[in-house]
Amino acid sequence: MISFDAGPWRFHLRAAAIIRDGERVLLHRVGDDPFWALPGGRVEIGETAEAAVRREMQEELSSEVRVERLESVVENLFSYRGRQQHGLELHFAVALPDESALLSMPSFERWENSGGLNGDPATAVRLSFRWFQRHELAGLDLRPAFLAGQLSKPSSNAAIQHIVHDDHPPTAPTSH
Repeated sequence: MISFDAGPWRFHLRAAAIIRDGERVLLHRVGDDPFWALPGGRVEIGETAEAAVRREMQEELSSEVRVERLESVVENLFSYRGRQQHGLELHFAVALPDESALLSMPSFERWENSGGLNGDPATAVRLSFRWFQRHELAGLDLRPAFLAGQLSKPSSNAAIQHIVHDDHPPTAPTSH
């Protein structure tokens, strides 16, 4: 996976799926994290981001998916479990097969081995998935936070968005 340490920061290249079904969007929560996010994961070296999102959906959902288009490129600066993160994220519009049983399940869980964003040794983690109505997103702890507004709007074939989301704690100014 394309993740590495750079001083106090951890960099990662992530491909994520925006899976809509009418007025619903599929989100997931990892382990005991209190927030929801788009399903997806880190891109492997030599793998395209589109191939990575397909692989991640096969691993996480046990389902083939159709990648429709790249919706946004996100520079995501945030803190996770005490560590500064610099994520370059590619968010793809993705569709499940029409006959997918997941479309009729309001929520479900899966397990996967993961070291998490901080590069810890891999352990089995629970992935909790849930379909949310678009109108429910405004009050949800969804990260990055801009997603609540973006996903609450109907899908469109607009140009690819470039989004810079800086949610990491400010550092104290240095004096010279």
